[in-house]
Amino acid sequence: MSDFNAEAQAEAHRDQAAWAAALTRLPGMGPATLVSILREHQPREAWELVCEGRLRRRSRADGGQPAGVSQSLSLFAAGDDQGREGDDGRAWEKAASRIEVTGWWDRAARRGVQVTWFGEEDYPEALVQDPNPPGVLFWRGSLARLTFPRVAIVGTRNATPDGRAIAFEMARDLTEAGVCVVSGLALGIDGAAHHGALEGLTHEVDAGSAGRPAPPIGVAASGVDVPYPKQHASLWERVCQAGAVISETPPGQPAQAWRFPTRNRIIAGLSVMVVVVESHSKGGSLITAEAALERGVEVRVVPGPVRSPASEGSNQLLYDGPGPVRCARDVLDALGILLPDSSGGGSASAGTRRNSVELSSEEKAIVDAVGWRPSSLGQVVGRSGLAVGRTATILDALEARGVLGREGAWWVRVAHGAGT
Repeated sequence: MSDFNAEAQAEAHRDQAAWAAALTRLPGMGPATLVSILREHQPREAWELVCEGRLRRRSRADGGQPAGVSQSLSLFAAGDDQGREGDDGRAWEKAASRIEVTGWWDRAARRGVQVTWFGEEDYPEALVQDPNPPGVLFWRGSLARLTFPRVAIVGTRNATPDGRAIAFEMARDLTEAGVCVVSGLALGIDGAAHHGALEGLTHEVDAGSAGRPAPPIGVAASGVDVPYPKQHASLWERVCQAGAVISETPPGQPAQAWRFPTRNRIIAGLSVMVVVVESHSKGGSLITAEAALERGVEVRVVPGPVRSPASEGSNQLLYDGPGPVRCARDVLDALGILLPDSSGGGSASAGTRRNSVELSSEEKAIVDAVGWRPSSLGQVVGRSGLAVGRTATILDALEARGVLGREGAWWVRVAHGAGT
């Protein structure tokens, strides 16, 4: 493509961007309705029809199937917007009259927000054939990051220290192996996975490791300029700088409960595999796994303790069929991505770098005393032979370094260096 054509195409995109973004702000405008509209109209044309009251949706009584376009009147099914208020041409027209499109979009663009839409050239290829693709996608960062192989790592917000450590290490090692880690930026497993992916970008790897590191992708339920949860504002910015944060929620909008399940289908749709690390019996990560299975995306599960509530849902999922994975190497083997050092055992790291934590003799005695099962302070004192005060001090120090974790009154051992 010539420079002139490329610039003309970029200018055409800029001319349509504000109107594509504005369509997402109309009441009851769900993804299927948006896709139906954008199959027939360019965004600006669609907005003009809305403003004239000539664009509306077909009611459920009409059969719920998109109809063709005739004499500039478009009829669209409402079935994709369950749980939200219905809408017609008059409601859209009234809402559109209150939106100052170009000014609103200019303010969002100055915050680094970009937009693409179904049918546009930069729309993610992985979502084009999705059974329920987003009509419009916003992002901060770079969509070019989606050229890497992508694996989603998801799990509970109320994660155990061991679960967070596994997510951290798996994400770090996948990143080093050239696999893009996708997750939802939430507390618990999601946050640990993104921290691990960012860690994987910062470490030097030996010449024997596979390719260049892959940047992370965050999929948000809020607008890409509204970090959620607030505790992850710094993590959010780091993911934007290193990779991208994407969302179908309009800029400036907070997360709402109904947006999380719909967000999860995008995580599944972008990925070639979904790995569930920990999930309670009704965790949102199970929704992501179900969405992945519906799309023919492979699902794998990290086995957890059978008595742990944090692993109840993921262990049930594992029992129902998807195979287990223990580490990044298992994921890479399942994907057929071979590493030069693949002769190592299943528990080895995916990369050739190994950063073990240096422990003093007392610290090693404490770690050995904790072992791999939850242990109380009294049990650690009895096993290590150290005084109570000294034991408590070392336990606190090892927790701060990410070697041990705490669950109430119990101490647990986690992988070295996996701090989130």
